[in-house]
Amino acid sequence: MLQCEAREILAADTAAAGWDAILEFRLFYDERRADAIVLGNGAVAVIELKGKEQPSRADLDQAAAYARDLRAYHACCHERPVTAILVPTRAGPAVRVKDGVHVVGPGGLDTLLRELARGQRAPGPSREEFLDEGNYSPLPSLVEAARELFQSGTVREIWRAKAHTDPAVAAIARIAHEAARTKTRHLVLITGVPGAGKTLVGMRAVHAHHLDDLAVPRKSGKPTVPGIYLTGNGPLSEVLQYELKKAGGGGKTFVRHIKSYLNAYVGKPERIPPEHLLVFDEAQRAFDADKVADTHAAWPAEWIASEPELFLRICERMPEWSVLVGLIGGGQEIYVGEERGLVQWREALERSPAPGKWTVHAPAGLEPLFAGFAGGSRWTPALNLDTEIRFHLAGDLHRFVSGVLEGEAGAASRVSEHLWSPLGRESDGLRLWLTRDLDAGREYLRERFQSEPGTRYGLLASSRDKVLPEYGVNNDWQATKTLRVGPWFCEGDEHPGSCRHLTTVATEFAAQGLELDMALLCWGSDFIRQDGEWSTDLARGHGKRGRARPIDPYQMRVNAYRVLLTRGREGAVVFVPPDALFDETFEHLLACGFRPLL
Repeated sequence: MLQCEAREILAADTAAAGWDAILEFRLFYDERRADAIVLGNGAVAVIELKGKEQPSRADLDQAAAYARDLRAYHACCHERPVTAILVPTRAGPAVRVKDGVHVVGPGGLDTLLRELARGQRAPGPSREEFLDEGNYSPLPSLVEAARELFQSGTVREIWRAKAHTDPAVAAIARIAHEAARTKTRHLVLITGVPGAGKTLVGMRAVHAHHLDDLAVPRKSGKPTVPGIYLTGNGPLSEVLQYELKKAGGGGKTFVRHIKSYLNAYVGKPERIPPEHLLVFDEAQRAFDADKVADTHAAWPAEWIASEPELFLRICERMPEWSVLVGLIGGGQEIYVGEERGLVQWREALERSPAPGKWTVHAPAGLEPLFAGFAGGSRWTPALNLDTEIRFHLAGDLHRFVSGVLEGEAGAASRVSEHLWSPLGRESDGLRLWLTRDLDAGREYLRERFQSEPGTRYGLLASSRDKVLPEYGVNNDWQATKTLRVGPWFCEGDEHPGSCRHLTTVATEFAAQGLELDMALLCWGSDFIRQDGEWSTDLARGHGKRGRARPIDPYQMRVNAYRVLLTRGREGAVVFVPPDALFDETFEHLLACGFRPLL
């Protein structure tokens, strides 16, 4: 079929003898194969063939994703058109464009390719350049990045992601070298929108060998690991340790849970940490003293303080110098005891026995919080990450989600147009589908990724919903507490616990800080539209265990859905139950820019 079309192109344009065609092009670093790539007169066309008359939504999105990834991550495609072409082999020759994808039957393929190549002025990449593995460097998932860091001490260079994260990594290294040289202590706060690469920056700061020459010897010798990455996110810690053990080690030396680290040092003043640099993930969610008391119930009262105060005390034990890096997100406080925010870090510094020995480094946006601090403050623009890279460089997803959750449908809809179109700006191409048929959502995901066993898609739902079990989404506490997040996020079809089976559910607590290629989000009754407003009247309560209490339960539901809506790197399919209770919610999501999955 393709030979026939190629002959027709050559008959119409002898210059096409200089074109190239690459069949079954395998995208490096993953298992996807595009049926054909045509390099013609400067244009790049990705061709996907399907043995049918009409393409499905999954077919269109598969073709669009090939073009998006080449444009975003292939060095030969950054400055030139990359066109997605879907060829239903039983369709006619007429060309139509749907969701940014050219759809044409075999009889019209030759004409379409000649039109795409006509008028291109930039010389095209050669076949050798296009096939050079070094020219294609896709954005790794968080788990992939951790594995690469563990195995090689570095992460592949991604042309645009590198530009947005390297300055922060370099700033941390610079501050650490200053701390070691001057024997001082530093608090470094890094802010960023969701998906901007804060976790990647923190991991690189600890594990990319920037600090190997700085450690001060202890009685047991010179430490071999001068820094450590700490997280209070149990599922994140479990998933990374699970994946790194599969890769041959890593585990707790690569990432450690905050609770176990505190248990090792609080109340044991004779213990000297081997590290000089601590990275505290999600520092704005640090526990207050009441939540620390609940979490560490066996501790005597004199040990109890907020997590920021406890970590500053531990850093002050480190010989000569220390750097405490706090990674700060926004709007994702979902646990009771996390809501007091960054003011706790200022309070902890003021309570230090020697606050003048600390210097705060932060972006200018935090200046009001630390202005006048006795130890001094420095405002560094590189410590703010303002571009989303997790979502294949789609930089406006956080604005879209904010519009949805703030009830600003018009604003969200305007942003969604950019997110959808892979023909507009190079950073776009997410898919945001809406359905009231859960099985249709499952079918779409299975068809969309059937030839991509390395991808991960799964069911997400809020922990506070009460009605989803009626629709086959078992999100209650008994069901979700047994979820093993390691295999759920890391394993494929061969493992019964894989997310790809679309049977077990992860809530916001299991999914926060982690990512899927695409999420099937089941909207719950705990956050629904009623009379033009969001209502949480039907949400489960928080209970009354321990000393900590939620300050703003409504905001915690907003934050939960912010987490759930931003887990998919390719986008999301949102299932809204077919019940009149959810009708207004469904209409609001449509108005915001979600599109019906038909």
